[in-house]
Amino acid sequence: MRPQNLNRVSIVLIAALLCRSVHSQLQVGFYTTSCTLAELIVKDEVRKGFFKNPGVAAGLVRLHFHDCFVRGCDASVLIDSTSLNKAEKDSPANNPSLRGFEVIDSAKARLEAVCRGVVSCADIVAFAARDSIEITRGLGYIVPAGRRDGKISQASDTFTNLPPPSFNVDQLSKLFANKGFTQEEMVTLSGINNSDLNSSLYCDLQEHTPLAALIAQLSNIKAGPKFRPPVRCSVEAAMPQGNTSPNFVVPMNPASPAVTDTSYYADILTNRGLFTSDQTLLTTQQPQTKSSKCQNALPLED
Repeated sequence: MRPQNLNRVSIVLIAALLCRSVHSQLQVGFYTTSCTLAELIVKDEVRKGFFKNPGVAAGLVRLHFHDCFVRGCDASVLIDSTSLNKAEKDSPANNPSLRGFEVIDSAKARLEAVCRGVVSCADIVAFAARDSIEITRGLGYIVPAGRRDGKISQASDTFTNLPPPSFNVDQLSKLFANKGFTQEEMVTLSGINNSDLNSSLYCDLQEHTPLAALIAQLSNIKAGPKFRPPVRCSVEAAMPQGNTSPNFVVPMNPASPAVTDTSYYADILTNRGLFTSDQTLLTTQQPQTKSSKCQNALPLED
């Protein structure tokens, strides 16, 4: 297979892999008779959300990933905390960085108005992730549906199931292998998730650390010995003087904002990865991850 085709297929593949579920009853067109407009309504809400804030597309993909990797694709990430239980959405891995909840809420409200009690939140999240990739010029894919919403959500579950930005390649490989992913699939998924949709949209500076800590991390990435300072400079320059907002966001790749492309991999190959978990994939100790990076860095074919 030509490298360009491999790259094209792998982006669709990894998006489709996010649709994995323990439910064998999933099927394409699940709502064809019970709620004919289900997917169109979700797509319309994603479109409206995207035009209000392009960064929400990346947020919806990440929302789907963080949902599926903890308890399966069951929308448990949407469950609110109570006085007796801290839910997934309030875990440090998700709060305050996880975005897109308002799009899911809007889609659910519209669906309840026309098909009350029919479309699950888990399916809405899956549809929204697919639509987010499409609206940012990515390749579309079919989403089988029929998921059921979970009723259990615990913040503690995120600690062992979601990869932090400080993980090295061995730690990442083990975590993804436990989820049934190969290293090649892990590399491709990294490009979609860790960089908020392939380094093309927006990165919440408070996703894991305050700005000062993030800047310090950018100065001490050990996986990339030739790490280039401009990445740090661009982060510092983007932060308005005196702005201390915990939710301030900056473009991770201003060269191609709001576009699904391969720039994430090109940045890694030139030692410009933002987080340790990104740059660590370029290592001579794990040649297969480096090979996947090289293949994915090639431009997408039309």
